Amino acid sequence: MSALASALSAGKLVGRVFDEQQLGEALGGSEGRRYALVNRAIKDGSLIRLKRGSYLLGQSYRPDPIHPFAIAQALLPGSYVSFETALAHHGWIPEAVHATASVTPARKSLAYDTPTMGRFTFHPLALHEYQFLVGVERHKLGALTAFVASPLRALLDLVALRKQQWTDLDWLTGGLRIDEDHLRVLKRKEFAVLKGVYKHKGVNAFLRSLENEVRPRRLTASGGSIDD
Repeated sequence: MSALASALSAGKLVGRVFDEQQLGEALGGSEGRRYALVNRAIKDGSLIRLKRGSYLLGQSYRPDPIHPFAIAQALLPGSYVSFETALAHHGWIPEAVHATASVTPARKSLAYDTPTMGRFTFHPLALHEYQFLVGVERHKLGALTAFVASPLRALLDLVALRKQQWTDLDWLTGGLRIDEDHLRVLKRKEFAVLKGVYKHKGVNAFLRSLENEVRPRRLTASGGSIDD
């Protein structure tokens, strides 16, 4: 075990992503000594640099696996996991997703390629103020947590990112290979909460068209409608 891993193995940083300040507080000593320990640990694999200033102990030195979603949350606090990543997590699409994709509250897209945890991407969307976390849920992932979009929110985020226009269900069932049953069980309240989220008219039109397709209104004998 490296000197750095030995120093951290009994502390609160095990199984977590930590920054330079936390690392310095845990190791103590001079800046030169810490620099040498960090470089040595990175070379022998006992320390992983996720990006500049963000670290994680190597897999052999962690008692439990760390979920990629928790890594994404640590790489860019304030973001949430979405797009195909969240759809796959919820079992809505069958394909394996090779990058962890998130929505960022910032204005620029970012990407990080990490040595052992894969690729992480962050994309901004045009959202109305105070609507950023509507339809986003907090998930417990072992000892850590991450914010993950609900299936419908993740789908609409993908529509916004790709600027996808509504045609029919074929893009969803054929292109993304979403089982139609997943769409048919969506409730009107799930559509309703997302109607004030997106600034783009095309995304809102897609949302309305999808709702009309999977939740058509049923007329009563008096001419009114029945909503679920």
